[in-house]
Amino acid sequence: MYRVCFVCTGNICRSPMAEAVFRAHVRDAGLDGLVEVGSAGTGSWHLGEAEDSRTTAVLREAGYPLSHAARQFEAEWFERYDLIVALDAGHAAELRALARTTDQAARVRLLRSYDPEAEPEDLSVPDPYYGGERGFTACLEMVEAAVPGLLSEVGAALEAREGG
Repeated sequence: MYRVCFVCTGNICRSPMAEAVFRAHVRDAGLDGLVEVGSAGTGSWHLGEAEDSRTTAVLREAGYPLSHAARQFEAEWFERYDLIVALDAGHAAELRALARTTDQAARVRLLRSYDPEAEPEDLSVPDPYYGGERGFTACLEMVEAAVPGLLSEVGAALEAREGG
């Protein structure tokens, strides 16, 4: 099993959106049962809450199902997850600060680093929480652009495990 956790601030907008999109791509690639997908926040503000209603609306319109309860990322989770995908540079920095080893810190990646069209100096997915619906749509577009590259890397990691 290869485990991926998406992380944003409160785990109600960006990371659950990335979780839903990636899970659908994993299923479509026939990797269900081989890849576990989750999400969490860096903070505890929304623990146990469902995703933001605007996240639900954008995902539903795009055909992505999601059943979600917000969680907070804990340092012990580095032992559980193979890859921790941060939605912005601030999250990546917070996660790397939580890491206890350089190997754990190296598991933290920015989602947009998997998007070949993303500008290397701007790999953060902006937080749509304080904006309107357009921000959520833009967030989904960024997630969808990055997920194929991420899926390719996860697929290669699974192949390497099988061959190794």
